[in-house]
Amino acid sequence: MLPRPLSRAASPIPPSNFLRYGSDHLALNTPKPHSATHAEFEIERITKTPNPQQSVPMAMQGYENTAEFRDYVLQLLEATTAPFTVSGRFRLEATQLTLFFRTKAGITHSLDFPVDVDYSLPPSLEVLIATCRPHGTVDYGGYRSNRPSLLFPLDLPVNVSLDLASHPILDAVRNTLFPNLPPGHYLSTVKDRLEIVDAGSRLDLQPHSLRKDGRTATIIITLPSRFEGGALIVRSPNGLQEKYVGRGGTIEEIEWTAFLPDCEYEIEPVQRGCRISISYGVFLRTFGPNGSDALIRPCDEYLDKLGSILNISRGRKIAFHLEFDYPVNPAESLADSVVPLLRGGDSLLYHALKLYKLSPELHWTAGGYIWPVERSVDFVSQDIAEGHPLWAFAFPQAGKLPQDVPALRGPFGSAHFPDIATQEASNLRTKVESNGAMPLSEANITVLTGWEGTATVTGKERVYLISNGELGKLVVNVLLVVFVS
Repeated sequence: MLPRPLSRAASPIPPSNFLRYGSDHLALNTPKPHSATHAEFEIERITKTPNPQQSVPMAMQGYENTAEFRDYVLQLLEATTAPFTVSGRFRLEATQLTLFFRTKAGITHSLDFPVDVDYSLPPSLEVLIATCRPHGTVDYGGYRSNRPSLLFPLDLPVNVSLDLASHPILDAVRNTLFPNLPPGHYLSTVKDRLEIVDAGSRLDLQPHSLRKDGRTATIIITLPSRFEGGALIVRSPNGLQEKYVGRGGTIEEIEWTAFLPDCEYEIEPVQRGCRISISYGVFLRTFGPNGSDALIRPCDEYLDKLGSILNISRGRKIAFHLEFDYPVNPAESLADSVVPLLRGGDSLLYHALKLYKLSPELHWTAGGYIWPVERSVDFVSQDIAEGHPLWAFAFPQAGKLPQDVPALRGPFGSAHFPDIATQEASNLRTKVESNGAMPLSEANITVLTGWEGTATVTGKERVYLISNGELGKLVVNVLLVVFVS
């Protein structure tokens, strides 16, 4: 079959929606709906976004050495290193908040929130304002106002349906203002006062001398009553100042501010509305060695059992071994540092002795010796075998005990090689006595344990020591000692 001759006719023109040539680029139009046999390319161009660093003006070189910049940095570091106030918000439906108060006539009223006096003045708020009296620190010469700030009488009951324990306010106060508070110390609050600053009035400077009740901080909570102005200003003894403008008593969130007891505060004039705030005194409670507040109160039956022992032991020192282990290094800490960590029966016994108006103390004890309450077991930096040739004579090659012989057994000795064990125990006793410890028999302390043969559970702490170049651990116990008066 002969091949088909090539046609000399012109090639057909491609469709207009296929390719279109420009002067400097190739543009591919968006194709129309087509069948699967007709393939076309679709390209989407990505627009370039400007570099944000190019749009931000850069500071001139050497700006960090200017006096103005250094002053700003010093102010920031000073406020960061030693904060004296902290503020925050927590979410709470204003409709769930109610203020209860009693008038001089003995009638109890309730004020529901939110409050907006520009919209309507609740009758209970009128009664509340009529019950209040002018603030005792109003300075009429400093600010011209015919409407002074108001203070609810301190001798009349007032409360708000707000449980501070349900919100982590005290945790925020503790973490910010008291970051070094040791374990066993906790914060509690006591309602202080209710203050009202309505339109055209202000609260003048409140000196810290008005709050001499042993508090460690003050918390001011702004209740959801709309107002404008009325910024809270807190000043530290060093002259620093923090200003909290606030959000005017919004109904979605409750604002709070806390500051240290040596600070002063004031509230700027309120332009519109009514600013209602209630304050709380924050107090530090502890059940540590110097604490007077008992956190735990054992039952009467337990106290009767302890009382029988105390009656027989009058004029004597008695002691109990603690039951649990505690994460305290006896070489670095005093035994009394265990008190905030007490748990179980140890905590029960300690607080029972406190309820009997006694002064229990914790001491380190080991090998029949007891350390003074103000001493730690801090002799471990020296080799207890140093200067004694018996060890080198017995084991001249390695200077060590055989592998089947423990490094330290019993009070201060070993069951094998009695001469060596006796020398080790003697050296250890010398170190212990030079550290201030004394035998329990000389301290006139009666350690109360179970009957002979009864297993006694005793908590153990461990102190590293060096014996003939070997690292070992000395088992140390905690002894609760009390003088029965």
